[in-house]
Amino acid sequence: MSKGLELLEKVRWVEMHFTDLAGFLRAAAVPAREIDEKALEKGLSLLDGSSVEGFAGIEESDYRLKPDMSTFAFLPWKEGAARVISDVYAPGGRFVKDPRYVAERAESLLEEQGLVAYFGPEVEFMLIDELVLDVETPQRGLGYRVTSREYPEDIITGGFQRLKKAYHTPSPIDMVAQVRYEIAEVLEDYFGFRVEAHHHEVAAIGQVEIDFRFGTLKETADRVITLKYVARNVAAKHGLMATFMPKLVAADNGNGMHTHVSLWTKDGKNLFYDPNDDYAELSQTARYFIGGILEHGRALAALVAPTVNSYRRLVPGYEAPVYLVWGRANRSAAIRIPMYERGNEKAKRIEFRSPDPSANPYLAFAAILAAGLDGVKKKIEPGDPLDRNAYAMSEEERRRLGIRELPRSLDEALDELESDNEFLKPIFPKEVIETYIEMKRQEAGSLRQYPNPVEVYMYFNL
Repeated sequence: MSKGLELLEKVRWVEMHFTDLAGFLRAAAVPAREIDEKALEKGLSLLDGSSVEGFAGIEESDYRLKPDMSTFAFLPWKEGAARVISDVYAPGGRFVKDPRYVAERAESLLEEQGLVAYFGPEVEFMLIDELVLDVETPQRGLGYRVTSREYPEDIITGGFQRLKKAYHTPSPIDMVAQVRYEIAEVLEDYFGFRVEAHHHEVAAIGQVEIDFRFGTLKETADRVITLKYVARNVAAKHGLMATFMPKLVAADNGNGMHTHVSLWTKDGKNLFYDPNDDYAELSQTARYFIGGILEHGRALAALVAPTVNSYRRLVPGYEAPVYLVWGRANRSAAIRIPMYERGNEKAKRIEFRSPDPSANPYLAFAAILAAGLDGVKKKIEPGDPLDRNAYAMSEEERRRLGIRELPRSLDEALDELESDNEFLKPIFPKEVIETYIEMKRQEAGSLRQYPNPVEVYMYFNL
């Protein structure tokens, strides 16, 4: 009997998880007895692909979920239950539009080159008491109200003013600290995470960050999906809601997912490290990798900042990058080179600051890797580093230096992705690229039909 089947003897139910192209978590619960050797080999016939946006038409909808028992974890909130992340299979074999398959293709490409990439995302999210949607007056737009135990009054979109500085505050000022501790402990005790830090973030509305040990691409994407799942369940236990929405309220920081990346040989050499580089101990390979990300940064935005709401976060003044530049310890740059210590090969990495947690991590990490490898292959120079606050520079000076900006909307980002996607093709099946663009076009088009509540306020009496 395989180890996986032995684990199944300890539970009654198994939640089989997968994500759609947009990154929404999907799940089906099955009795543990249904998962036998055959199911481990071929999967279970559980999925109507036509009911998952971006997967399949109604005429080709019979798919299977194959459990990856390396992701097995007992559920602390449901006795006798566990979860496994599953791979999606079509009748002819592996389903090419399964986001986890894209991550597998990325790792296969690295394997062919004798390389391994490590990813370490900083996942930010908010713990709020209540979200109330105003659905009574849809002709005025969808208004909403957020309540938070860390703020004395209702927070109404467009009218929020920050009253306290929240970054790294302890309890009792941090009123969600105990929930944050519990999330971190569940991640470690049940899901095999190694949490490296957790703390209150800048935003006043219960914003937290949980950092965990870096890992390989697919492994790290699995962990991001798991973290979101755990955070929502633990928050619900405490009567709270966890949201990873990039920009929840105006006039305060949004939720980012700054992503640290390094590239290594299989025998343990960090290809980003050069102790002889005076600027940042950064190798030429790392500079080319940065060059690729900056070159394709506007197209990458559609995958790493993939929602209409993402572009509410990507504005000056809230620590979210707007300009496609790089520099050491510069948080106004799209790519920062952490400089906490020198002479440490293991710590040398780059930090890409554009991603946010609304991204599908399998697609986002694979796209970052594809852009970086394209830079290495084509020897794309990143240009001179910027060691100044990019926000404080004049528009004329930025133009003179040739500094490019990220797109200002999802529509603009999709335009860029449509014209610049060749760099993705060694990893991304063309069906994924085409379906993703089509799906996101529909999403952006749909949201254009709804007036913003602030628009009503500004234009009602015009």
